[in-house]
Amino acid sequence: MEYIYAAMILHSAEKDINEENVKSIIEAAGIEADDARIKALIAALEDVDIDEAMETTAMAAAAPAAAPAAAEAVEEEEEEEEEEEEASEEAAAAGLGALFG
Repeated sequence: MEYIYAAMILHSAEKDINEENVKSIIEAAGIEADDARIKALIAALEDVDIDEAMETTAMAAAAPAAAPAAAEAVEEEEEEEEEEEEASEEAAAAGLGALFG
């Protein structure tokens, strides 16, 4: 993960994501840099739009967090509809009672 974080730091700083820069960040963090992993990262990111990837990931992470709130809103709406039906039925029953009372 630290290699990906290094790439994200470089991207946020608007610096080139290249082997030298990634290696500098990894070593600055006190980690022994693995040249093969750095090359693999650079190759993997070659055709990736990092802004789009980060946005997609953020939306995917937010979706599960929004699901419980949406489910709760639907549940509250159903409860309100049931209460309205019960009130309507009571009013209808009261009206019928007046006819026979």
